[in-house]
Amino acid sequence: KKQSNLGVRSQAFPLLEFSPQPLRTPYKALITKKGLYNIMYRAGKIFNCNCFLLIDGWDNFSHPYSKKDFGKWELHIPPKEDKTPAVAHNSKLKVVVHTSAGERLYRISPWAKYVTRHEKSVIYDWVHWDPPQPYIHPRPQKPRSLRIYESHVGIASPEGKVASYSNFTHNVLPRIKDLGYNCIQLMAIMEHAYYASFGYQVTSFFAASSRYGTPEELKELIDVAHSLGIIVLLDVVHSHASKNTEDGLNSFDGSDSCFFHSGPRGEHSLWDSRLFNYSGWEVLRFLLSNLRWWMEEYRFDGFRFDGVTSMLYHHHGIGSGFSGDYTEYFGLHVDEDSLLYLMLANHILHTLYQDCITIAEDVSGMPTLCRPVQEGGLGFDYRLAMAIPDKWIQILKEFKDEDWNMGNIVYTMTNRRYGEKCIAYAESHDQALVGDKTLAFWLMDKDMYTNMSALIPMNSVIDRGIQLHKMIRLLTHGLGGEGYLNFMGEQLQLIQNAAAHGNNESYHYARRQFNLIDLDHLRYRQLYAFDRDMNRTEDKYGWLATPPAYISAKHEGDKVIVFERANVIFIFNFHPTNSYSNYRVAVGPPGKYKIKLDSDEIQYGGHGRLDHNTEFFTEPMEFNNLPNSILVNKLYYLLP
Repeated sequence: KKQSNLGVRSQAFPLLEFSPQPLRTPYKALITKKGLYNIMYRAGKIFNCNCFLLIDGWDNFSHPYSKKDFGKWELHIPPKEDKTPAVAHNSKLKVVVHTSAGERLYRISPWAKYVTRHEKSVIYDWVHWDPPQPYIHPRPQKPRSLRIYESHVGIASPEGKVASYSNFTHNVLPRIKDLGYNCIQLMAIMEHAYYASFGYQVTSFFAASSRYGTPEELKELIDVAHSLGIIVLLDVVHSHASKNTEDGLNSFDGSDSCFFHSGPRGEHSLWDSRLFNYSGWEVLRFLLSNLRWWMEEYRFDGFRFDGVTSMLYHHHGIGSGFSGDYTEYFGLHVDEDSLLYLMLANHILHTLYQDCITIAEDVSGMPTLCRPVQEGGLGFDYRLAMAIPDKWIQILKEFKDEDWNMGNIVYTMTNRRYGEKCIAYAESHDQALVGDKTLAFWLMDKDMYTNMSALIPMNSVIDRGIQLHKMIRLLTHGLGGEGYLNFMGEQLQLIQNAAAHGNNESYHYARRQFNLIDLDHLRYRQLYAFDRDMNRTEDKYGWLATPPAYISAKHEGDKVIVFERANVIFIFNFHPTNSYSNYRVAVGPPGKYKIKLDSDEIQYGGHGRLDHNTEFFTEPMEFNNLPNSILVNKLYYLLP
């Protein structure tokens, strides 16, 4: 019912006209070459206000808006005599709101698509961005296996500064292509005044962050990625918004209920941010228009929805441990307005853009999150397997190598809802940025600074760290889900509180030292090579696009895990001291098997103990509930 009503009402506001045909110039009705300018406020809260558009060098009150139905305000400015737009490219703009209480509020339009801030200023300025030649970039086909490279443009440089879109395009995209990733997930793109929020305190929802460059440079980044066969997802934040007023949405009309719930329901106690009122028609229009804007203006290929757990429940997941009991997912504690918004967003996105990919960041395990809307699900394509990185951190922090529990590891890797696809990952920005350490630093810590030279023998810390780093990633890649994610350069450098006040506004840790990969004498190059060949092997055999693996062994005494997926046999020996000869492994299809990826190869920082010319022939001997088996002549332990 809500959906059909939205479709009818959208006729009065063409910026969100629900139609299977894409808009040729989406939302350019905001300011077009003909001089049309639209702005919309939430209905019912500003009946006694007056609104004006303030433009550089123009009189404050020379351009009043006309009030329309449904809380919409509109201003039409005809073109100049020479037919050029009346509002020049790069002009500074403000909305002036005269409230019924006599206040004069200077605001940035909620639909501003470019905002900038002078170095010594705290407040952002709204800048009219209308260059003459926009980019046009076709999208690649939706990949069968999703291998995601999660990225932050600002820290994608070895230098201690905020890096640019252009730097990412020219220096990082070629590395991503070489590594075998076919998808980029860009975080911190929606404009945010506070850099250390990593993009999760959004102030301008339609504006690409100007600290990295211009909108055209972001379009070029996406265009070049598409030319390389890489799709690009936006980390979209519709779960909450910044509390900023002058350059944000908060108190836009002078009240606390414009866009957001009033009172405590409109506040997130942990995030210190505002929470949207998803029952409001104009809020729905704003957020759904925002999704379509990023899809059509910038040609993103889909979204990673941030903070879905917070949206789904009135308690926002605070203080709630989810055990999987169905009473945790159905009841009055579920925020039905938010749930319906997510269903509507997924329905519209997948109707208008058939290859659109949506990923939910949900830690609760909400059932049917990744089932189609027509089945009663929320319509996401994937959910993040958030328990997996937590498990790896817990193991490294709390257990000795000989105490690792193979069954518990396998359970965590495979504990997902049937028929709902997951993105597996050993670590993401949550581990690297938000007060934690990368896996490499948990494994090797300070030795990474002094003992990563390939010109000297590895000490025991580096040896153990490099071998486990590779095995953790491959096990997660092969067993953990239907997609795989890695945060950019995880094995290269720790990031701490990027440019935070507690860090003296330093960018020293807010960077990725890609230059370390290019040095032949450092072992970072070996980790890079394994990551690359792991992805290329998946691209060849496609295990991410196949049903879940069959696990034939999780032997606690031997510390061995064996599973089969996509006719590929994965064998892991996690034992710190024991190796095995003529180790029997169960297989399904009969025939000849050969080694295709070996973490012990010298080029990956291993010890080269396996003969890759060895051929393994199956025997018709049933083993571990499979009809065939092979003998693996050598299964070496972790360290030599």
